Amino acid sequence: MTTVTEPLLVFPDPPPPELVRTLDLGGYSWKAVGNAQDPEGRWLGAVVAVDESPEDAFGFCRALARRGLDIPVLLLISGAHLDELEMRDDLYADFCLTPFHQRELEARLAHLVWRSGAALRPELIEYGPLVLNVETYQASITGRPLDLTYMEYELLKFLASSPGKVFTRETLLSRVWGYDYFGGARTVDVHVRRLRAKLGEEHAGLITTVRSVGYRFGLSRWER
Repeated sequence: MTTVTEPLLVFPDPPPPELVRTLDLGGYSWKAVGNAQDPEGRWLGAVVAVDESPEDAFGFCRALARRGLDIPVLLLISGAHLDELEMRDDLYADFCLTPFHQRELEARLAHLVWRSGAALRPELIEYGPLVLNVETYQASITGRPLDLTYMEYELLKFLASSPGKVFTRETLLSRVWGYDYFGGARTVDVHVRRLRAKLGEEHAGLITTVRSVGYRFGLSRWER
C-alpha cells in the first residue's frame, strides 16, 4: 500500500502507542525519529508528542526550524504542559490535547495535510493492482473500474489502508459502519463476499479469511 503524499515525521521514537494506532488506521505513511538530524527528504508534516519530555520535544521543533525544514508541526500535549506553549508560537502550527479522542486527532491530522498543500493532490491508496482514489471514491483493479456501493468502497478502503492487519468482524462493524450500527456480523461477511466477486477470481485472494478471527487484506509482514 502506498499513499501519494510524503510521509509524516513523528517524534519521539518510539512514539505513543495510541498515536501509532491512529496513524495506521488513517493510512498515513510515517517515520519515527529520535532527533532532528535523522530526517532527510520531503515530509508531509511532523507530529511531536510533548508530554514524555517537553524539553526534548521543543528542542526537536527548534532543530527542525534551524535545518530549514519548513513543515507544519502538530503538538500532542497535556493540559499540565500547556503553559509551555507560551512564547513558542513559531515552533508549531497546531496542537491537540492529550489524552486525545481518536476522531479529534484525525481531524487535526487532516488539517495538517491541508496546511502542507498536499490536499491539492489526489490521495490514492495503492496495493499491487488495486488503486483507490480517496477523493472521488473511484476504485480500479489492473486498470479496470470497480462498480462498488458506498459501503463496499468504505470497507475496501479501510482494509487496504492497513495491509497485513487482521480485523475482527466486530471491529470492522464499528469502524466502517459506525458504533451505532445494529446490524450483525453477517453484514461484514456479505460485503466481503461481494467485494471478492467484484475483484474477480484472480484478485479475490487480496481479502483473506483468518479462521475464528476475521479478515485481512494483502500479505502479512512475514509473507512479504
